[in-house]
Amino acid sequence: MSMHAKVAALPEPSAREDFLGAYLETLSMVERLHRLLLDVVKDEFERLGIIDINSVQALLIFNIGDNEVTAGELKTRGYYQGSNVSYNLKKLVECGYMHHQKCDVDRRAVRVRLTEKGRGIRTVIAQLFQRHASGILSREVLGNMRIEDINASLRRMERYWSDQIRYIY
Repeated sequence: MSMHAKVAALPEPSAREDFLGAYLETLSMVERLHRLLLDVVKDEFERLGIIDINSVQALLIFNIGDNEVTAGELKTRGYYQGSNVSYNLKKLVECGYMHHQKCDVDRRAVRVRLTEKGRGIRTVIAQLFQRHASGILSREVLGNMRIEDINASLRRMERYWSDQIRYIY
């Protein structure tokens, strides 16, 4: 009996098992994509000789943009996904990429905004992302899929996961 015959004789997996496998692949892919994004930013910084900040800090700078926010707002607005916000803010202030000041209303809170040097890093990241967007379009990386449809699906997944967290407690 050949190997093909043995495989063909196996029972077909259920639709639920097929979905579970695809879901686990998606979870793995989301994690890999995030790590690859950090590596792409790191590579760009190495190419440009920017060595005083890391890719996580660079994405934080990019996400803050022209806004002035508190450290707490960084997570609630989705600007920062990590757990060590204060460390990264401290490093960015020390390196001159970010300005911070005590909040007038709540003296415990610190408001942060980009300095001119920080806006320069934001421009570097924005140009990198612009090149990526152009490359994805020109090489037809997505085929006939629309990025808006991918984003809509990911937003629905995000909403589902958020609901799971809310209803646990």
